[in-house]
Amino acid sequence: MELFLKIAAAGVMIMMLFFLWPAYKAWQENGPKAEKGDWQAAILPLAAVVGLVIVLIMLVR
Repeated sequence: MELFLKIAAAGVMIMMLFFLWPAYKAWQENGPKAEKGDWQAAILPLAAVVGLVIVLIMLVR
């Protein structure tokens, strides 16, 4: 039974990749392009999350 579930999950993943490939290609061609300042806008929230995780880890110790 477990082997069947693994095979079924692999089949579902392959089908999902097959059906989502055209959407991926269209998004790559027509999607928004990165502009100056985009990385700084993304790094600030990521740094805040990392800082929060570090503070939570220190509180647990």
